[in-house]
Amino acid sequence: MIERYSREEIKTIWNLEKKFHYYLQVELAVCRAYAKLGSIPYSALGEIEARASFSVERIDEIEREVRHDVIAFLTNVNESVGEEYAKYIHMGLTSSDVIDTAFALQIKDSSNIILEGLTKLISIVKQKAYEHKETVCIGRSHGVHAEIMTFGFKLLNWLDALERAKKSFQNSLDEILVGQISGPVGTYSNIPIELEQLTCEDLGLKPAKISTQIISRDRHAKFMSELAIIAGLIEQFATEIRHLQKTEVRELEEGFGKGQKGSSAMPHKKNPVLCENLCGLARVVRANMLVAFENINLWHERDISHSSAERIIFPDSLILVDFMLARFINVMENLVIHKDNMLKNVSLYGGIVYSQKVLLKLVEKGYTREEAYKIVQKHALNALNGENFRAGIEAENILSKPELDECFDQNSYLKNIENVFIKFEENSVL
Repeated sequence: MIERYSREEIKTIWNLEKKFHYYLQVELAVCRAYAKLGSIPYSALGEIEARASFSVERIDEIEREVRHDVIAFLTNVNESVGEEYAKYIHMGLTSSDVIDTAFALQIKDSSNIILEGLTKLISIVKQKAYEHKETVCIGRSHGVHAEIMTFGFKLLNWLDALERAKKSFQNSLDEILVGQISGPVGTYSNIPIELEQLTCEDLGLKPAKISTQIISRDRHAKFMSELAIIAGLIEQFATEIRHLQKTEVRELEEGFGKGQKGSSAMPHKKNPVLCENLCGLARVVRANMLVAFENINLWHERDISHSSAERIIFPDSLILVDFMLARFINVMENLVIHKDNMLKNVSLYGGIVYSQKVLLKLVEKGYTREEAYKIVQKHALNALNGENFRAGIEAENILSKPELDECFDQNSYLKNIENVFIKFEENSVL
């Protein structure tokens, strides 16, 4: 299953083994930068790169004594390179130089997976939008039938939101994919300032314009808000599918697999369980966003109150959004679209959704708007209680059959759909 494979791939980025791998990449990039600046002999750099390694089990063992995970990591790496070369590891750095720069690498690799999922979802929604460009359905406002539209038009609105979300997510990456190699409180007191630029270039990051002992957490809050928006959009689309799968509506349905069962008690049930699941997960991502905003407020140049929270909210949110994208891709690929029920719902109550057309036709024939509104509303409300709307208007003998046919022509609502799609393509944000 796509959702399971994708979720496991992104999950790996956040396990302990991989975290320390990113730490080591930062330390080695710093050593290469020092070598370029002439502070480490290239012969020593070669030995460091060949020997440097770590063991999570050994790091845990050391940490039980020193009570500091970065010191435990460095002690273990120093053991691997030997005393002669250990002096070059972590020269002039503070722990957060490694932690925050490695954190950016984790976010970078995770975000590439998120972008792949977003790109695939955008492609599927676009394909469905064009496929159903002329599939007639009812538009709703306040949950009540409004006027005729097409299912493709509905999906085009989804596509617009997803494209904007992708663009905003990419913009947030520009803000968060920065590294820092600036030492305690960020003043480069024990390292050359050029070291940061060289290290970040090596790692594919931008150097922070300025930092304290950490990279400012407003960047991370913005990034988390973009994740929450992606989750919120998936929730919005899933909620729409849930409504349209209601028995009395039944315009859409999640795919229902062979042998699948909907209820332990009621064999007739086909429930929108995937979309319900997505709506629940969106709440978790939104809640995590709030924690990211709380993390902006830190004491002075740094405290670590953000650290414990980030170890939860970032892997959880990135894994969840990746999972949500994969699951919703699956929903869209297998979505059942009941065109016949869409048409049936358009015609409910004798076509009350044509009320504005009738209103405008009466005004055209010389009625005041208030007079016309009163006539049309009377028959529309009566239709909701059992009368046929068109039959009621016909009984008034105020419009001819050709005039009524013109008012009740669903194609008149679709005359600009093609132009809407053209306009959309001309103004696409991607």
